[in-house]
Amino acid sequence: MEPSHTPELNALTDSVESAGLGLSAVVAGLRTSREITHKIRYRGEIRELPSREAMQKLLQHLQAALFPTHYGHTDLSDETIDYFVGSQLNAALSILREQVRRSLYFSSDVDDEALLRQRAAAITRDFAHRLPGVRDVLVSDIQAAYHGDPAASSISEILLCYPGTTAIIYHRLAHALHQLGAPLLARLIADIAHSATGIDIHPAAQIGPSFFIDHGTGVVIGETTIIGRNVRLYQAVTLGAKRFPQEADGSLVKGIARHPIVEDDVVVYAGATLLGRITIGQGSVIGGNVWLTHSVPPGSNISQAEMLSDCRQP
Repeated sequence: MEPSHTPELNALTDSVESAGLGLSAVVAGLRTSREITHKIRYRGEIRELPSREAMQKLLQHLQAALFPTHYGHTDLSDETIDYFVGSQLNAALSILREQVRRSLYFSSDVDDEALLRQRAAAITRDFAHRLPGVRDVLVSDIQAAYHGDPAASSISEILLCYPGTTAIIYHRLAHALHQLGAPLLARLIADIAHSATGIDIHPAAQIGPSFFIDHGTGVVIGETTIIGRNVRLYQAVTLGAKRFPQEADGSLVKGIARHPIVEDDVVVYAGATLLGRITIGQGSVIGGNVWLTHSVPPGSNISQAEMLSDCRQP
């Protein structure tokens, strides 16, 4: 049976066909690729996908709920601020419940619509109750940025102008969703943050409080990274994997620990690349443009000159 067409599509087809572009043949070829020769649809069925636009609105509402005068309205008063926060939360959680429901199709074996809605409601409720704790940790991150950057003039400047702050706000929210069982939404938030800031943090990465990314462009933090308290990264730092083990069939082994552990009070300067399941000991300083694939003890000070010296040893 031929697929039905809307009047708008028929008009478009007629218009393009009249221009001699042969749209009907292209549409038919794409259908063959999509439905027969190269079908990649999840479980072979059309599913409602989470909406990137909806998730962007969700993040706006959540930021306004967490920091009302900075990301909401600048003229709030003691009498109106709680009402405003409540309205932002209500809008955010309404969006989140629907987007979680859609995302669960891709991370759950359950197909029952009623069960998916129940699960989405539970995740949304649990996420909401985590928000005060998320804000507490974010305040420690903001204070770390203020105290760690001599160019910072105020907390408000940190909130309004620092891409690293935006990235960590989004990461804290994404990490909570990842922990609660909504990994696809978490990855979507991470990609929105990456697009906005140039900072790429996998939502599964574990990051302690008082975390500061200065400047930030080009920072990459992999899935199984563990970062302690009071850690500072500069631009173009990579916390990545050294190798990718394969299964017998050649597919990559997923979920194994393959990214660095960065202990408390570590500073990693611009352009440094740390690869593999190595440990950077507490209080260490990793210099700019260092390429590091082995663990270092607490209190280490690693520079390019030291790395070159190590390479020249017999």
